[in-house]
Amino acid sequence: MKKTIDILKSAKRAAADVSLLTKERKEKALFSMAESLILAKAEILKANALDIEAARNSVSDVMIDRLTLTDARILDMAEGIKKVASLPDPIGKVISSSTRDDGLIIEKITAPIGVIAIIYESRPNVTSDAAALALKSGNVCVLRGGKEAYRSAKAIVDALREGLIKSGENPDLINLIEDTSRDSANELMRANDYVDMLIPRGGAGLINACIQNATVPCIQTGTGICHIYVDREADINMALNIVENAKMSRPSVCNAAEVCLVHKDIAKQFLPLLKERLTGKERPKTAELILDKAASLIIDGTPQNENSFDTEFLDYKLAIGVVDSVDAAISHIAEHSTHHSEAIITNNPSTAEKFTLSVDSAAVYVNASTRFTDGGEFGLGCEMGISTQKLHARGPMGIEELTTYKYIIRGNGHIR
Repeated sequence: MKKTIDILKSAKRAAADVSLLTKERKEKALFSMAESLILAKAEILKANALDIEAARNSVSDVMIDRLTLTDARILDMAEGIKKVASLPDPIGKVISSSTRDDGLIIEKITAPIGVIAIIYESRPNVTSDAAALALKSGNVCVLRGGKEAYRSAKAIVDALREGLIKSGENPDLINLIEDTSRDSANELMRANDYVDMLIPRGGAGLINACIQNATVPCIQTGTGICHIYVDREADINMALNIVENAKMSRPSVCNAAEVCLVHKDIAKQFLPLLKERLTGKERPKTAELILDKAASLIIDGTPQNENSFDTEFLDYKLAIGVVDSVDAAISHIAEHSTHHSEAIITNNPSTAEKFTLSVDSAAVYVNASTRFTDGGEFGLGCEMGISTQKLHARGPMGIEELTTYKYIIRGNGHIR
């Protein structure tokens, strides 16, 4: 097993190579990576099957779905790389330029961050997304996946590195940490001499560990206690469709709804319909409805506990509360949200505007599902993660969010 420090040293050396890549060379490398990924599909699926077999008795069915790769998902990963390749190059753009009275020219231009480390859990597709975005934005990536997905990540990285070699580029532009113990995660968090930015993608435990222990710059991503507020002036059928999609389409992802708040004036009409929609016998999967006191007087479900409205379930579970007004919904969200994605369903433009201006989250929706908070859906090709903080990056992180800037000053013998 290769030592983490040796991988970091290789990544740091490679950062000098990637900063010199032209737009054309990056595009060529990315298309080659996508092609190699497809060619290695059989090996990747074989590795993934071993990961699934090892994880089957220790994680939930929804987490198995998160871990699982298929022919279609690998093709989607390759297509995501191609989309990133086709995006405008984010490096070297002039943000501002000025010329002083003495002729000194000062330009502010976009630049790569350098070495970006990503610690993530059981989603193999993050491996290719992160590698593509890092390369397109002129960065080197150091990937540290979870042990439950290591075989899959290794097969993917092997294919991507083969694509780099075929295109004539340094394979150390993409690196995978081989040690899946906590020691390697802690080493990345403190690798100030080698890592320029750390991005954790996973549950609250991983993100909190990085926040508390990292000495390298760290972007908070991922944890999503996402809310949908159904206003008294909502279209009932629209609300049912949106809540169903936001909760049931893929509950293991961070943009899935975890809380539904319903205005008291329509609760008696809406909640029985919602219960039927999410728990009906015709459904292949049904949701557990976790109810506050007011909701439990209208429909049957599981009584809330003290943590029900502060939990990212990542499962077929939905916390439901009844509120007196849009102001009460906004207050509830302010108290319990992780500032990821929130939605209001209403036909009242003034109520919608109040909600969007007052709710302090990275993505705020009107009459749409929170499931759209995704780099691909936002036209970014794919994403490095979804930032829930405010400094540097917020919301889905594409290539623009993986750049910084620097000043280029051009003179002609100027002295101060």
